[in-house]
Amino acid sequence: MNRFNRNNGFTLIELMITITVIGILAAIAYPNYTQFAAKGARADALSGLMNLANRQEQFYLDHKTFTKNMKQLGMDDDPYIVDNGFYEVDAFSIGDGSKYTLKATAIGTQATRDTACPVIQITSDGVKTPTECWGN
Repeated sequence: MNRFNRNNGFTLIELMITITVIGILAAIAYPNYTQFAAKGARADALSGLMNLANRQEQFYLDHKTFTKNMKQLGMDDDPYIVDNGFYEVDAFSIGDGSKYTLKATAIGTQATRDTACPVIQITSDGVKTPTECWGN
């Protein structure tokens, strides 16, 4: 009997080892992927906040007050939904309209996968919170 004379298929043990290795790799890779996807979606919210902060400053120059209405800043909707659809941005004026806060709130799947930064804000004073969400 020739011991090198086997079928060219896989044994059940080889198949189980392969499936186990794939399972371990997937268990490590999936959480990293979701964090990466959440950060990517967050970048659109940060861009939207900066854009709206610039628009608020221009609105203030023209009207001597800030606005809570996104449509007055040239957006289609109030609250404004950023381009990727994962954040809703709204403005809040403080007191007599001399200050504002822009707040981006995660919506849809972003609300469940980005637990680190569900709400991102910038104020008329330039204060960005939470600071870890604005970092590189």
